Amino acid sequence: MSVNQLSQASGAAHPPLIEQTLGDFFDAMVTRQPDHLALISAHQGIRYSYRELQAKSDQLASALLQLGLNTGDRVGIWSHNNAQWVLMQLATAKVGLILVNINPAYRVSELDYALNKVGCKALVTMTQFKTSDYIGMLRELAPELDSVGGSLQSSRLPQLKFIVWIDSPDDAQEQPGMLRFSQLLASGDANDPQVAATASTLESTDAINIQFTSGTTGFPKGATLTHRNILNNGYFIGRAMQLTPADRLCIPVPLYHCFGMVLGNLACITHGATIVYPNDGFDPLSVLQTVQDEKCTALHGVPTMFIAELDNPRFEEFDLRTLRTGIMAGSPCPTEVMKRVVEKMHLSEVTIAYGMTETSPVSCQSSTDTPLVKRVSTVGLVQPHIDIKIIDPETGAVVARGERGEFCTRGYSVMQGYWGDAEKTAEAIDREGWMHTGDLATMDDEGYVNIVGRIKDMVIRGGENIYPREIEEYLYRHAAVQDVQVVGLPDKRYGEELCAWIIVKPGQALTEQDIRDFCHGQIAHYKIPRYIQFVTEFPMTVTGKIQKFKIREVMKAQLGLSDEKTA
Repeated sequence: MSVNQLSQASGAAHPPLIEQTLGDFFDAMVTRQPDHLALISAHQGIRYSYRELQAKSDQLASALLQLGLNTGDRVGIWSHNNAQWVLMQLATAKVGLILVNINPAYRVSELDYALNKVGCKALVTMTQFKTSDYIGMLRELAPELDSVGGSLQSSRLPQLKFIVWIDSPDDAQEQPGMLRFSQLLASGDANDPQVAATASTLESTDAINIQFTSGTTGFPKGATLTHRNILNNGYFIGRAMQLTPADRLCIPVPLYHCFGMVLGNLACITHGATIVYPNDGFDPLSVLQTVQDEKCTALHGVPTMFIAELDNPRFEEFDLRTLRTGIMAGSPCPTEVMKRVVEKMHLSEVTIAYGMTETSPVSCQSSTDTPLVKRVSTVGLVQPHIDIKIIDPETGAVVARGERGEFCTRGYSVMQGYWGDAEKTAEAIDREGWMHTGDLATMDDEGYVNIVGRIKDMVIRGGENIYPREIEEYLYRHAAVQDVQVVGLPDKRYGEELCAWIIVKPGQALTEQDIRDFCHGQIAHYKIPRYIQFVTEFPMTVTGKIQKFKIREVMKAQLGLSDEKTA
């Protein structure tokens, strides 16, 4: 069999990879177009030119150094989308601090684990969002905050020294033991020579970002990414969309995820385009309003977001004719949804992207001129400077075109590793540098890739990757739970929903509400199983292996659920 009949492909070698640090690249873009609009944060009423964004981020970088933070220290950010988020992204990169993205849906148990796992020395946080009380959760973890004079000394968070809360001009109330973001920023100097001196010591291969991704071990793993990883990925993503300084990209997807901070922020910055945040959290009406008001040319989202926008009762009121491109990713796109997005939202050049946090994230993407039939049935072609192959999971041999196997990728985009976990890193990245994704894929004769399933039993709910093992590990902590198995079930709105089968310990009693109460406030809301079933046994093979597919079949039949994708 010839090589071109095998399921393997290499991306283009041109244009060459960017070998600058993120800070150096951004400064060069500012020099090129200082007065061009860089950021619009609609809900905050903030507009920064490239020069203003540079000055603010340099000022913040100076303030962070004055706190006593040093290159390589980890700084967490626990927030939805706002101007402060992108300032932190740029400021930390400028002086080699490692920005740690913390999911705003995390609760006490998850926050405790994340901060301690990577040893965050500082944390920037929102105060609250809807029903989430971030300050309250932090005070639960670190009651010592009430008596802090200088840096924090916490028994549960021993490495955390500073907590900064994101304030607004009308916030009169103080937060004992914490710094205001506005005060921190004011303490810095945009022309601090220490910022430039520190920046000059950095390499493009230095780590600048840690993103948590759930693992089959039951605990999130910290994928560690470098300047080179995410800067180049942002550049090639933007290139696939043909972004230019004339574009304004509306970003309703969260910045704590690669989708927002790489496919959004960095795709814009690497092409001199304008970043637009419609709101802090996703709201379909604010997206439609912002696209119209700011004449956005591009829009990102997971399929459920596009569905919510299309189905909004006021959809027809908005003029979306400025839209051209964007990215739909995060979970498989139903064909009918893609057609409606192209026709009703004028996104004739919308692209599909596929990847994973560990690969910065995008490995494959369609382009603005990919035929619609390919855009709805595949995740596009391999990105430049990346190698991909589809292998037999048992033998490791590359399979023939059209055959199913595990998707593997290699190149500049592969993470440095999982923070503090050499064993898990070695399990994911083999000796030849191939990242084994655990996703099942096929490749057609033209090289287009289609993701057809998962070797691991990951569940994708509304674009959020959930590993059942993590939920199982948490539920095992309940004193009355003897055994538990979690699976994903099809759902018309979110793609998948979680279902837990629980065996209760003899002599104990449990209700569905008991389980939900046990989860509430401790794990993210999207990880709390929608369906809870109490059983006396699990379906097993003769060798004692639990058959999760049979649990799914039983529940689908019982609930009348179908795997068919709907719009």
